Amino acid sequence: MADIYYTLASPSEGIYKEKMSKFMAFASPVESAAEAKTFIAAIQKKYFDARHVCWAYMIGSARTEFLSSDNGEPSGTAGKPILGQINSFNLTNVAIAVVRYFGGIKLGTSGLITAYREAAREAISAGEIVEMHDMTDITFTYPYLSMEGVMRLAKGGEAAVVSQEFDNVCSMTLRIRADHAGELCRRLGDIEGVSITEQ
Repeated sequence: MADIYYTLASPSEGIYKEKMSKFMAFASPVESAAEAKTFIAAIQKKYFDARHVCWAYMIGSARTEFLSSDNGEPSGTAGKPILGQINSFNLTNVAIAVVRYFGGIKLGTSGLITAYREAAREAISAGEIVEMHDMTDITFTYPYLSMEGVMRLAKGGEAAVVSQEFDNVCSMTLRIRADHAGELCRRLGDIEGVSITEQ
């Protein structure tokens, strides 16, 4: 199902050495393309003396938003192999930057592809892959008299209270797995006076 996806639990690192060149890979979970770019920029700044900092990222449970860069390496030898490893592990919401320190011996096209691929694989393998779910927010209003039923539902397990307001007409926002939202809406509809305003 598209609402389930896999990403890294926390940042991880890997290293690959070939003919005196050193490839240091840094992988990190990210929530957006902007966050991915910030992570990559931080790596580029930290390793400003490196010959190349090549990278790739994938965003979203549908895995349709992605970008990669060879950063001066021959076209297709760095960014694509890094992205290929993200795909091999079926990950998303992840960014990987590979820092290369040149060792003086040229690796050739196939050597570069192997090096960037293996460095990215090492970083992913060093991390913990976790299953995640797309979440959605449901905002609704209800009369004060219906509070007991609403609170019972809100505290019933998987929905998290994002915000709530108590007045003559109360309001609440609950966050829940996207594939469970329909059932929650149905149960809210069974409570007298509940009106869903946003989903």
